[in-house]
Amino acid sequence: MVFSSLVFLSIFLPAVLILYSLTRSVAIQNLLLLIASLLFYAYGEPVYVILMITTAFFNFLWALLIQNFQARRRIFLILAVIENLGFLGVFKYAGFLAESLNALTGLNIPVPQLALPIGISFFTFQAMSYVIDVYRRDVDAQKNFIRILLYISFFPQLIAGPIVKYHDIDQELMNRRQTLSEVSEGIRRFITGLGKKVLIANYMGVIADTLYAAPASDINILNAWLGAAAYMLQIYFDFSGYSDMAIGLGWMFGFHFKENFQYPYTSVSIREFWRRWHISLSSWFREYLYIPLGGNRKGKTRTCINKFIVFACTGIWHGANVTFLFWGLYHGFFLMLEEYLPLFQKSENKGGFKIVRHIYVLLVVLTGFVFFRADHMGQGLFWIREMVSGFHFDPSAMRLCLSLLTPVHITAFLAGILASVPLTERLKKNPRLEGASWVLSMVILLLCMMNLAGGTYNPFIYFRF
Repeated sequence: MVFSSLVFLSIFLPAVLILYSLTRSVAIQNLLLLIASLLFYAYGEPVYVILMITTAFFNFLWALLIQNFQARRRIFLILAVIENLGFLGVFKYAGFLAESLNALTGLNIPVPQLALPIGISFFTFQAMSYVIDVYRRDVDAQKNFIRILLYISFFPQLIAGPIVKYHDIDQELMNRRQTLSEVSEGIRRFITGLGKKVLIANYMGVIADTLYAAPASDINILNAWLGAAAYMLQIYFDFSGYSDMAIGLGWMFGFHFKENFQYPYTSVSIREFWRRWHISLSSWFREYLYIPLGGNRKGKTRTCINKFIVFACTGIWHGANVTFLFWGLYHGFFLMLEEYLPLFQKSENKGGFKIVRHIYVLLVVLTGFVFFRADHMGQGLFWIREMVSGFHFDPSAMRLCLSLLTPVHITAFLAGILASVPLTERLKKNPRLEGASWVLSMVILLLCMMNLAGGTYNPFIYFRF
């Protein structure tokens, strides 16, 4: 089940919210949310819900062992990390590793054909953060398994994040309040995310998917740039929209998740981009990998090495494909470059310098997403070549380009560009526009429902991860 579905919007969410609002005991509310979360996951993954429960149970036990047997706490932590990464590795990377070994050695190792459990990368990292927090004595081990299972399986952030670290919500698992104002704001935030997903990301996805699936002969400089720009908007509004919906749902039930996107396309450095893009993932790697490796405390060279390690892991986290690894190392390279280039050492961030740096970030990010979207490195390299030198305008290529530049797609494209900058944030701060904001939210909701009822294209990128 996904948030942008009529089943979720018309049946699941209203039923859960009404039942939750009628309940006053936090223990019963937790049980209700847990049952709802398991049903939510089982709707699409009836078998792998057992895997998720098993993962939660093992991490519940590891944390108790770490806290109760201090002399062996480091051993238990290592075993917990191995167990979590083992689960992730088997389901996500076993097939890729077998295929790679066969290609390199000529062996004929059987390739496992395992369906990827939805959201496994997200709930595995959440489980690991809990155990590590207990090991660091940042939190006490939870003795109530229901709370741990709810933390890992809570449906707003279960299948696509944001990655919620245990120490950020441990108190709210035991004590929280549902208020009318937060439910109201949560509904509005949810609708904002739904609009991003259905009215922008889905339409950009039609353009990107059509072009990436087109014959190579139909890709010229126009189609290559159109496809790259469309995907750049699709992935941002798909994932930031989902994060907005998750944050809004959290508010409805008294939970407060941290922001996951803060207008990353306004950045003037790749370093700033990663402070604004998928914040929960980058902060997870910073807190649990980059800082333990030494962070920036051991000199510039070691800092660059640490960043390369982190971004290699970031790429691998996204999936078992060389394109993801390349994308991670690619961003690591530009972060390293910024450590040494004088332009990025200056505090001055105005005028021409800002414009040049902003264009640089957009080009670097767009190029990186070309490889992120490509099925293989060959397709990514071909796409970049066409973006630079594809000056052929065959009738079939031009027909394809014009067929995608429909009024609806152009409107969605312009809306995506406008929504990528914080114009709406300034409007929200004006109390005189409060009523207009609610009217706009209702219009967005109506348009989304009409689109979904019409069975329009409704993919979700982060299901892959």
